[in-house]
Amino acid sequence: MAATMKTPNISQRATRQRGFTLIECMISVALLTIGSIGLLGVFGLAVKASQTSQEDMLARQLASETMESIYTAINSSEISWTQINNVSNGGIFMDGIQNVMCAGPDGILDTADDTACLTASGATCPNGGIECLTEPGPDGILGTPDDVILSLANYQRTVVIGALTDSSGNPIQTLRSATITITYSPPNTTAQKTYVLNEYVSEYH
Repeated sequence: MAATMKTPNISQRATRQRGFTLIECMISVALLTIGSIGLLGVFGLAVKASQTSQEDMLARQLASETMESIYTAINSSEISWTQINNVSNGGIFMDGIQNVMCAGPDGILDTADDTACLTASGATCPNGGIECLTEPGPDGILGTPDDVILSLANYQRTVVIGALTDSSGNPIQTLRSATITITYSPPNTTAQKTYVLNEYVSEYH
């Protein structure tokens, strides 16, 4: 007896070939939208970070230069260990927030004899001599009239020399902390950023 094949009826074929429903499509679109919004947020953060990368680098450089200046003061035979302190504590480093000026005759930053900075051509930096960067202009040569001057007037510096104590609370006479804080405002924003560099300095070279 020959076997017979059962042919599915129309309703069975329709059930097997059914596509996505409208609700399923809406849920898929919603999930895709949520994922896209997340990616846009990450993209926005990346763009913002790239726009402020130069300012962040300058802040780190300014802090490092100031810390090197403190080490120069320690190694200088003209400056005593007691002077490695803020003015309020009998030292040479200015109290509070200061504009970023250039070192004066003592060769040490953030002291009372700080002076106006100069451009590559020898002119005084704008904004009262606050430190500036000189970049070559269209001719590609530094020190010519078409140089581009970038003022660092949006940067400020704070130097704090702090005392340290041992486990018993007694002051350590030969060791202090030095904290350099650079406060700056990236372009096209009113929000301020800070970069803090903290190290220990010793009386012994």
